Amino acid sequence: MVPSRSSILSILVVLLLSPFIVSLPIQDRFLKCLSKYSDTSFPFSTVLYTPQNSSFTTVLQSSAQNLRFTSPSVPKPEFIFTPLQESHIQAVVICSKQLGIHLRVRSGGHDYEGLSYVSEIEKPFVVVDLAKLRSISVDIEHNSAWVQVGVTNGELYYRISEKSKTHGFPAGTCTSLGMGGHISGGAYGAMLRKYGLGADNVVDAHLIDVHGRLLNRKLMGEDLFWAIRGGAGGSFGIVTAWKLKLVPVPSTVTVFTVTKTLEQGATKILYRWQEIADKLDEDLFIKVLIQTANVTSQGKRTIATSYNSLFLGDARRLLQIMQRSFPELGLTRKDCIETNWINSTVFMALLQNNTPPEVFLQRKDPNRRYFKAKSDYAKKPVSEKALEGLWEKLFEVESPLVVFTPYGGMMSQISESQTPFPHRKGTKFMILYYTGWQDAKENVAKHIDWTRMVYNYMKPYVSKNPREAYANYRDLDLGMNNNSNTSFVEASAFGTKYFKDNFYRLVHVKTKVDPDNFFRHEQSIPPLPLHMR
Repeated sequence: MVPSRSSILSILVVLLLSPFIVSLPIQDRFLKCLSKYSDTSFPFSTVLYTPQNSSFTTVLQSSAQNLRFTSPSVPKPEFIFTPLQESHIQAVVICSKQLGIHLRVRSGGHDYEGLSYVSEIEKPFVVVDLAKLRSISVDIEHNSAWVQVGVTNGELYYRISEKSKTHGFPAGTCTSLGMGGHISGGAYGAMLRKYGLGADNVVDAHLIDVHGRLLNRKLMGEDLFWAIRGGAGGSFGIVTAWKLKLVPVPSTVTVFTVTKTLEQGATKILYRWQEIADKLDEDLFIKVLIQTANVTSQGKRTIATSYNSLFLGDARRLLQIMQRSFPELGLTRKDCIETNWINSTVFMALLQNNTPPEVFLQRKDPNRRYFKAKSDYAKKPVSEKALEGLWEKLFEVESPLVVFTPYGGMMSQISESQTPFPHRKGTKFMILYYTGWQDAKENVAKHIDWTRMVYNYMKPYVSKNPREAYANYRDLDLGMNNNSNTSFVEASAFGTKYFKDNFYRLVHVKTKVDPDNFFRHEQSIPPLPLHMR
């Protein structure tokens, strides 16, 4: 029997609507469950966004910092949930577990591989966006601050400066970082040589575990508290707030940026920087940004090395230190800008001169781009000959960036095992390889291949066994979990690069607090297999 025209139309309509027929019950069941496990009559539908909501795409892209993961072909969540308080998240965890819904959790959206809001291997999935958890309570008398994880580090800096001109916090120079993921992976910045990482200066936390319980440091225990301060996000629970130890900063600090090109002896100066950067006075931080630049109107290109610095003191003492330790740079008094700490964070964020710090309250990163990045750690200087080979690689793409970040100081004094972040004593500097582009039509493979090529070129000159990497510079090239049945052996491929021997302690913590691997993603910490427990 031949079906009628109307029957065919009916079948087509059903097929076209089937995604909505399948997904709507998930949302309905989720909302019903939230109401059951919440002690309020809160209208949860007002903080849940589905693809049918006109604002869904806006919310999804609001903090997606790598534009590679905003393209139409990238998998999208079934819905986005934007909780307003911790009890909402508790209900989300309970209901997601009951209904078998896979979660991705986002605070600032800076995950280099988009794992906080994209899932290639677990479908369907939902995004819990913590951007509305934005409370900051600064207590100058006790040198501390409670900070919810949707706060950006720029907002935190500004709120500290409102209360005191002589307090700060040692976290990142990019000021749109969500405090949830930033501290979860370590959080380094311009004061790391003086005070260590952001994660080194956490004294308490609020975390919602796999059972939906809200735990502080005492309730979660020291093993779990250790794991969440540098063990990277998405493996152990959902951190909702950090209690931070504020650090003293002088009323006057000094910043400078001095640029040297190849024609000005950049290669020899950079080699000298490598020899001394980790041995400088711990008040002095000098990172190097390495890019290509045009030197003639005809477009001849060169390499420009920009020495971008924060000194916790005045220009007079800085010049004395530089003359004694690094005269090769040729720093002069006119290069130095004396300012206060909050304005130094504007400078180190590479914003335009005279930008007011109130810009941090806008929570926006003006430099959002499509990008690919990788990281390394150097234990000894890279030779001048090897640097010259690196320069040739940089000429092969339009907008390359390599950043050398100095270690030493406090970073050498903290034990590798004090937090999961292991890159401490013996590390001279960290390296970031980055290529970015603005046009969605660009050849993505060309840029990704370039970062891999540069990474391969640098292999002889960086850490070995393992070749170390920074967990907050997520890189799926290092290996990944394939599904919910995360393999301990597979995960060790990337886990030991990010955490060295601390990876094995992280696995034991994971096995204890989340044995069924509810909190997971492509590079999460796995529990031990049953036969090894």
